[in-house]
Amino acid sequence: MSASLSSPDRGKSLVATVNPEIQAYVERNIIPLYDRFDKAHRRDHVQMVISQSMALAEQMEVNADMVYVIAAYHDIGLCEGRGRHHTVSAQMLLADNELRKWFTESQLQTMAEAVEDHRASSDHAPRSLYGRIVAEADRFIDPDTIIRRTVQYGMEHYPELDKQRHYERMVQHLREKYGRDGYLHLWFEHSPNAERLEVLRKMIDDEDELRRKFEEYYECRGE
Repeated sequence: MSASLSSPDRGKSLVATVNPEIQAYVERNIIPLYDRFDKAHRRDHVQMVISQSMALAEQMEVNADMVYVIAAYHDIGLCEGRGRHHTVSAQMLLADNELRKWFTESQLQTMAEAVEDHRASSDHAPRSLYGRIVAEADRFIDPDTIIRRTVQYGMEHYPELDKQRHYERMVQHLREKYGRDGYLHLWFEHSPNAERLEVLRKMIDDEDELRRKFEEYYECRGE
């Protein structure tokens, strides 16, 4: 499967086709859930994933309502912690009876599987095109943003670490996930994500540059 990843702005036209009742429900009841999560997974994150998902979906034969809801629900399981958030998110989607006003049980199952499959460290490929869309959208790669959010996450969740250990944790995470032997997979060829990932990998390989970036974000407390 290959497709070019368009600018998120392209997705705006497809968002306009989403059932307005679904949009209203999601904006009122689901998007606000992200306000309580860590700085790397707040409202701006889910809005980015929705935008990226819709941009990808414009090029494919998919149900826009399903794509929109999958993207909106993909991280809500963070309310129970990061470790199982993908599974919890899928369970919460299936448990939301309001969605049964608009979707069949088969559609809901596909949507739940896509939410569950979005996690970068998953041990299997997404089971559907919907899963590949949200997985790719969730991997919007901006090197500076990724480094900043990695520092933010460490400072918020591991306040007991000193500065050097925060740096070591950041480097370990970046190498394990985004490094040349990392576990992150991209699902669409010729995506700008692939180009940006290579830029990030060069930064990870450059210890002086990586340390400089860390110092910048650590000193401003991850803001």
